[in-house]
Amino acid sequence: MADTLKNPKDTPNPGRRRFLTAATTVVGAAVAGTMAVAMIESLEPTAAEAASASTSVNLEPIEPGMQVTVPWQKKPAIVVNRTPAMLATLAEAEQKNLLKDPQCDVPQQPPYCRNRFRARKPEWLVMVRICTHLCCIPHYRPKRASVAPWWLGGFYCPCHGSMYDLSGRVIKGSPAPHNMAVPEYVFSPDGKAVTITTMYKKAHLC
Repeated sequence: MADTLKNPKDTPNPGRRRFLTAATTVVGAAVAGTMAVAMIESLEPTAAEAASASTSVNLEPIEPGMQVTVPWQKKPAIVVNRTPAMLATLAEAEQKNLLKDPQCDVPQQPPYCRNRFRARKPEWLVMVRICTHLCCIPHYRPKRASVAPWWLGGFYCPCHGSMYDLSGRVIKGSPAPHNMAVPEYVFSPDGKAVTITTMYKKAHLC
């Protein structure tokens, strides 16, 4: 009986099999190597992340009454040079009983900033510019009556109506529950710059 004809593709080819096995091994090793490198890199901070861990701000160009907002750890940080008139509104807000937490009892700031000014130096406000309601970004509104007839100056969040005084203390009637967060920071020895370092561990944004 004649042998059954076979498809040439069905004929065993040891050389081809060894090639496919070797190729599969190489590809698998390459994929595994790539995954391992990606995993290691994910465990170590990148140079960009390390650089953004702290942010330094030159204070010299910030004139009285001005503010600058800088990116810090993917968050907006604000630095305000408050005038004597602006600082006077902080006591006025307390006297008029406008604030939810005037004495900063909720630890939304480092201990050295637990004061009326919420600052190391009264004139310089350093704060994370994020509303504690739903993490919106409030507008800087320093002029009296610019938001409401009784407005003394501060920060206004148009998204849901939260309001804060010029030290970031939340005003009664606002949906925001707490004062805005103040991060850890230090001034340079000559006082011409401020470096924002870490978020105060007890503070929360929203």
